[in-house]
Amino acid sequence: MKSIQIKGLNKTYSNGHVALKDVNLQVEEGDFFALLGPNGAGKTTILGILTSLVNKNSGEVKVNNVDIDVDFDLAKTFIGIVPQEFNFNIFETPFQIIVRQAGYYGVPRKEAEKRAEFYLKKLGLWDKKDNKSMMLSGGMKRRLMIARALIHEPKILILDEPTAGVDIELRREMWKFIQDINKTKNITIILTTHYLEEAEELCKNVAIINKGEIVENTSIKELLRRANFQTFILDIKENLKIPPRLKKGECTLIDSNTLEIKIPKEESITDLFKDLSEKVHVISMKNKTNRLEELFLDLTKEKKSNGN
Repeated sequence: MKSIQIKGLNKTYSNGHVALKDVNLQVEEGDFFALLGPNGAGKTTILGILTSLVNKNSGEVKVNNVDIDVDFDLAKTFIGIVPQEFNFNIFETPFQIIVRQAGYYGVPRKEAEKRAEFYLKKLGLWDKKDNKSMMLSGGMKRRLMIARALIHEPKILILDEPTAGVDIELRREMWKFIQDINKTKNITIILTTHYLEEAEELCKNVAIINKGEIVENTSIKELLRRANFQTFILDIKENLKIPPRLKKGECTLIDSNTLEIKIPKEESITDLFKDLSEKVHVISMKNKTNRLEELFLDLTKEKKSNGN
């Protein structure tokens, strides 16, 4: 089954801004899917249409095989969303917020309380369940929103910039939990993020949108396979003010003792070191793993260069 099916989706706002242009997109059931794009690319509009916050101009949208134009009340029961902004009552406790949310979906009180306990414990919030939500840290508020989104046990979880402003350690804990429910409960995850290393590490498939159009839609593995470069970070002994020139590739200075080097895929590391040996003394080297960021920039630059 397809969790999301979008065909010929168009949206132009009243001010004349064309947000979506004939967007076609499918997300398989159980997928961990990344929807990426620069600010203003159309990601939020797509999510808004899926969750009824935005009206489309034309096109077909199905959620769990239910057409939103035919039965949106049913379609929305399949979705849990974690928006960018905190949008809960800060004077209520986490337990109250989650149980109340369950009531909106017709979950019986006894079952709602049972689920609330489960998710609050899983997300490390059980000891805060009776505190006013205004007292929670930013990271705790993020986790509370995830628990709230899952309380009606949706088929699809939409995460819109869920780790913005969250420290690295907490971010990894959140992803461990999200990966677990994706695998054990077969919940489809749709992720938007500006931390592209997250998408590279977590997601199976990706769509990149720019200026309202899908410019890439493939698997993460296939997209990375097409990368025709490799990037390395080098710690060097010298204190440099300008980067050394290479026979092949590009070299930039991160700081006076650190270089970032991008070379063609076919270029060997041995040849690179031969070239560098005449210029610097390398103390250590590591591969820069986030190739997706480089590809993302190339794809969106290509779109801009076409005059669109």
